[in-house]
Amino acid sequence: MMTFKKAVVAILSFTLISVALPSWAQVAALTSGVVRKIDIENSKITIRHEVIQHLDMPPMTMVFTVKNKTLLDKIQPGQTVKFGVIDEGGKLFITELKPGDQ
Repeated sequence: MMTFKKAVVAILSFTLISVALPSWAQVAALTSGVVRKIDIENSKITIRHEVIQHLDMPPMTMVFTVKNKTLLDKIQPGQTVKFGVIDEGGKLFITELKPGDQ
């Protein structure tokens, strides 16, 4: 049987993890889309994407910032991609980006 102290520690640990690591929880699955434009200099990519489930976002075309500019190296406009996106303080960042056939 769990003691009261252990129960409190477990609840607090879960709460701290949930608050401290929101980005991990937000990237549930990769989203598919088609690249419209790439701006390597500014680390931006425009994607016409499907529903982004974990952000409750409908399909649309939008500009995203990539966390790591090298993600754009092997991607071309017109290419189908799969990407992971997180919301950090109201700004959306792509953290994973790969060709759609991978």
